[in-house]
Amino acid sequence: MEHQTAPDPSPTLTALGWSPFFADQCQPEDVALVPMRVATVHRARLMALSEQGPVRLIQPGKLNTSDYAVGDWVLADPETHLLARRLTRKALLRRHTEGAHIPQLIAANVDTLFIVTSCNADFNPARLERYLALANEAGTNPVIVLTKADTVADAQEYQQQAAALQRGLVVVTLNAKSPEAAGVLAPWCGVGQTVALVGSSGVGKSTLLNTLADKSEADQQETGGIRDSDAKGRHTTTARSLHTIEGGGLVIDTPGMRTLHVSDVAFGLDTLFAEITELAPQCRFRDCTHAHEPGCAVQAAVKAGTLDPARLDRWRKLTDENRDNTPVQTGPRGNKIARERAKKR
Repeated sequence: MEHQTAPDPSPTLTALGWSPFFADQCQPEDVALVPMRVATVHRARLMALSEQGPVRLIQPGKLNTSDYAVGDWVLADPETHLLARRLTRKALLRRHTEGAHIPQLIAANVDTLFIVTSCNADFNPARLERYLALANEAGTNPVIVLTKADTVADAQEYQQQAAALQRGLVVVTLNAKSPEAAGVLAPWCGVGQTVALVGSSGVGKSTLLNTLADKSEADQQETGGIRDSDAKGRHTTTARSLHTIEGGGLVIDTPGMRTLHVSDVAFGLDTLFAEITELAPQCRFRDCTHAHEPGCAVQAAVKAGTLDPARLDRWRKLTDENRDNTPVQTGPRGNKIARERAKKR
């Protein structure tokens, strides 16, 4: 299905992230429909970006907007904007919230996840590992972005701690207010590339978004300060939204997350804790918990000083949490249903 580039300066489909992965999903019966990308998701409406610019999607009768994520690609009628169907996602970031049976959708079809934290009391390796597991499971490339590097004498210690959290992890330091920040992140923000920003409130996500998008002062996202006592900030972003970047890509901003529970991220944890994952097959027992069993290769690595015991403790906590939060598939083959795991007394 071919799409002509619009003569006006509106983003083309390629600039919006359209790729063969999505084009291959279009069927002959879709010839009268056009692709659009979801830009904002509200309780009662969906806004999207098309070749002609922003549009409000008309929803079919019983459509539930919670089934859609910012970054989704959909097919819609070009005249009425009636939404026909959502295309299969290339990647999906979602999180488990306490007391909720259905995961909360964060963003879809994200190429790179910028995990934003700052060089102050907000820096928390255990929380960063949760974001990394989330990105790994979604198939999204994670990059740690250390902000407020200009407020400390030497940000090298923070960078080294962050880089040690996962093999091959890229960590960058910057001042979110500086125009140079866009250049630091440019390798991931090219034409057609989609990035998302996640992190706690007050670490500079909105400031960084304003820098990346090169917005006028009137159009900039509101930013807020932090408390000196604990470096925690106020929520200034209240909804997820898709924005074009000066360099040709797109960025999805997200509200700050006070808590991030893990669920159904076994692959993400295996990637995050690769040094433990690779040692496990060497243990004497296949179901080794790496706690007290004889012949445990993981415990041997701790004793040898090649594995940080704090790292093992965090692996155990996240693994247990993931097991408890991940629904169990029950029922006959081909007709399985998900049931919550019984809580331990």
